[in-house]
Amino acid sequence: MIRVRKAAERGHFNHGWLDTYHTFSFSRYYDRNHMGFRALRVINEDRVQPGQGFGTHPHEDMEIITYVLEGGLAHRDSLGTGSTIRPGELQTMTAGTGLTHSEFNPSPTEPVHLYQIWLLPEREGLEPSYDQRVFPEAERTNRLRLVASPDGGEGSLTIHQDARLFLASLESGREVSHRLSPGRHAWLQVLRGDVRLNGVPLAEGDGAAVSEETDLSVVSDGTSEVLLFDLA
Repeated sequence: MIRVRKAAERGHFNHGWLDTYHTFSFSRYYDRNHMGFRALRVINEDRVQPGQGFGTHPHEDMEIITYVLEGGLAHRDSLGTGSTIRPGELQTMTAGTGLTHSEFNPSPTEPVHLYQIWLLPEREGLEPSYDQRVFPEAERTNRLRLVASPDGGEGSLTIHQDARLFLASLESGREVSHRLSPGRHAWLQVLRGDVRLNGVPLAEGDGAAVSEETDLSVVSDGTSEVLLFDLA
């Protein structure tokens, strides 16, 4: 069973400095039919204007993943981390018992386009942590590259949840496939371009919840990029 979450049906707010879309209920956007999927709680697509950003704010008991599509995002947190996330880099942050951080577009001229994802942790009260890693496009072109997992396998970032995240950049007409173990579920988020998931057309910004399926096929109808979650 595949249930599509169309890009245009997401929650949307344009604050001037921030243009944001919420796949699931978040902040002032509430939809009881879209509260999350399995361990996935937040998928936000954000565009932040030059010289703008999110001031210092707290988090706790959440696994937070940030992926930048265009531009750069400067990160500062109470762990002492200071870094800038660029396209091709993935950031993971375990909020655990609590931390504060800020995210800012350091460019005076270029906006930053990013996705921020929250997953519920395997348990509360984890020690806060931060990590960031480059995943070169060559490693994810026309293949699903594991980028986050519970055990950090294959050079992926470690997350504290029974979930595996894969990135793929697809050339036109190319296909990637993934097999789900019995009882597992998936979410596919289209970051760029148009694809077909088991024949179901998905456009940029669309997401799809997958249950009771075994074999997944993603075919690109042009240059595209997707993020696949394999979830308990």
